[in-house]
Amino acid sequence: MGYKKDMSKYENLEGWERCGFGEQLDRWAEKYGERTAVTDSEDEISYMELKQKADCLAAAFLRKGILKGDKVLVQLPNRISFVIVFFALSKIGAVPIMMLPAHREAELEGIIELAKPAAYIVVEKYLGFSYVPMANAMKEKYSCIRHIFIDSESGDISGMIAETCGENGAFPAVDGYETAVLLLSGGTTGVPKLIPRTHTDYMYNARMSAKRCRLDSSDVYLASLPVAHNFPLCCPGLLGTLDVGGKVVLASATSPDDILDAITEEGVTITALVPAMVTVCMEMLEWDEDYDISSLRILQVGGAMLEDSLADKIIEEWPCKLMQVFGTAEGLLSFTSPEDEGSLIARCQGTPVSPADEVKIVDEEDKAVPEGVFGELLSRGPYTIDGYYMAEEANKKSFTPDGFYRTGDKAMWTKDGRLRLGGRIKEQINRAGEKIMPSEIEAYLCRHSKIKEAAVVGVPDETLGNRICAFLVTDDEAGIDLQEIHRFLREIGVAAYKMPDQIEWVETWPLTSVGKIDKKALERMAQEK
Repeated sequence: MGYKKDMSKYENLEGWERCGFGEQLDRWAEKYGERTAVTDSEDEISYMELKQKADCLAAAFLRKGILKGDKVLVQLPNRISFVIVFFALSKIGAVPIMMLPAHREAELEGIIELAKPAAYIVVEKYLGFSYVPMANAMKEKYSCIRHIFIDSESGDISGMIAETCGENGAFPAVDGYETAVLLLSGGTTGVPKLIPRTHTDYMYNARMSAKRCRLDSSDVYLASLPVAHNFPLCCPGLLGTLDVGGKVVLASATSPDDILDAITEEGVTITALVPAMVTVCMEMLEWDEDYDISSLRILQVGGAMLEDSLADKIIEEWPCKLMQVFGTAEGLLSFTSPEDEGSLIARCQGTPVSPADEVKIVDEEDKAVPEGVFGELLSRGPYTIDGYYMAEEANKKSFTPDGFYRTGDKAMWTKDGRLRLGGRIKEQINRAGEKIMPSEIEAYLCRHSKIKEAAVVGVPDETLGNRICAFLVTDDEAGIDLQEIHRFLREIGVAAYKMPDQIEWVETWPLTSVGKIDKKALERMAQEK
């Protein structure tokens, strides 16, 4: 056993509360009652209705044999049922594993093998993809999955809520220091890593984010990214908004028209976007005058590096305050402040949201670097984890002996005492805010009968931040193109956002002095192409 975080040392912090999410929802329902809590493209639900439906579904899960401590795969899009499911599982102490709608068999299998989920909650159909056959295949392959619950108008979730309302008994006691949720990490290898967040630390995460955003009951938060992501779930996101009595709007898809429509129609005051989506939204606003974003108070931008020029353009053209965000699902969050000057906001990612956050920036020998010099960002604190779920080897690499998390990000302290990020130290590709490991895509590509070897690199791209370029060694170049690669990867169940954007062929690899494939040389070749 390595370092273990002592939760008790944080118990005097403002916003720290040893309490489960189910109990939090009960308090919000009592406090905010019939105020609208969440709305999606089809419906809305009040705080009281949310509590009642979560109670009914929690009771139904118990009757079906879902027990406290069970892991449950949750793969639902942005809709009210996601919120009900999240709180229902929280009330009985079951632990949701936050899958994204884009995930397919390849991602699911690694997670199932690691976490042994007892159930799988899945949408019937979303954006043209039918999830039920995939869920059934997973249940047939993995005996740990005892139940599949389907979310649709006529599916299990709505039926279970209706069946059990009025029959709710006592729920198991849930300690705020128990694991509440398992988030997915992009990671630094192809091996899936799960991030265990407790009820208490994750609620503190949301509260400190809401405090930095000056969030209150008049705010309308738009979850424009998939709400299973840490950013729209808790930074301040869904949880931070509900905590202050605001309204959460769930965008049905991450598209510029959905986002701009929602801002216009719902009077959205705060939302979070990745830089690539900001760019597309700005282009749409230039030629379509029907959108009205005047209600926006804060635009949070994070998930990928925000170029200085785009930051300047947002500050100049948008009616709201830009808030630069750096965050990890493992913990540390650093935001600029609404009170900061535009010139400062455009050139940094602010300061950590908690006074108890501990941050170090170090060189390759773990020695602190001077102000103005980039090094690796390390963090420890009240809402930063002390280890991944069942990942002893990864923990040895990702955490120092005294419990600091190695973020793998380059950062420096500015002369104003703010953090300025400088991108990933390792080769992880950040494509439009989605984290992709080259080694994972390389392994998938090499399963193709015509591909002998593959190397994947991220290439700077104005729209995506980074595009995925795959270099291939094949027996015969004829008969295989980008379309064929995409078809093959779809067939083996790879998420669409991991598909290469560009392919190139090589006869021999450029090598480094120690005989490794020279990926920097490949990146230059891809840019020249």
